[in-house]
Amino acid sequence: MKSKMKIDFVSDVSCPWCVIGLKSLETALGRLGDQVAADIHFQPFELNPQMPAEGQDIGEHLAQKYGSTPEQSQRNREAIRARGAEVGFTFGLANRSRIYNTFDAHRLLHWAEGEGLQLALKEALFTAYFTHGDDPSSHAVLARIAGEAGLDTQRAQQILASDEYARDVREREKFYLDQGIHSVPAVIINDRHLISGGQPAEVFEQALRKIAAQV
Repeated sequence: MKSKMKIDFVSDVSCPWCVIGLKSLETALGRLGDQVAADIHFQPFELNPQMPAEGQDIGEHLAQKYGSTPEQSQRNREAIRARGAEVGFTFGLANRSRIYNTFDAHRLLHWAEGEGLQLALKEALFTAYFTHGDDPSSHAVLARIAGEAGLDTQRAQQILASDEYARDVREREKFYLDQGIHSVPAVIINDRHLISGGQPAEVFEQALRKIAAQV
């Protein structure tokens, strides 16, 4: 009998380790095969909620937020690129030069959950930003990505032109902050078990097997 697991994947569209964590989680679930029936929900978290509409240069942002030198930033980005390659994801370092506000992307993800296409939209957003360097705060870009994920482009445009789902997203963000989640990815299984960070597939697999044995 399959073990049913509710998985809340708390993450941001602009978080590279969230990409790596998701790919590793998917690999782990694939290895478990018929043992686990996973119900994944992507929950909102903003790394930079005060980011202005025009965004900010990545180097400037990392220096300001973390005190990183250009050399340190480049090494970190190269390490992320290498980890991405290991899990089958392409980080287009040359294409991505800015950090953007992601609140509207989270509004679309909230909508996509009810449409059964949240995973497809999440992966499309990751690819658009990290591989191609697209602006995930642009309504035109977001509507296009929604269409690519199989969602209704016109409906996406309507949502983006309004404040629809804004309250829902803010409530969910506050909930996880109040639960002590201050870094992402944070993977919460069955509302009880927390796996933090962009862990290797082996870590997720071991944890999932242990949890499945307890169900």
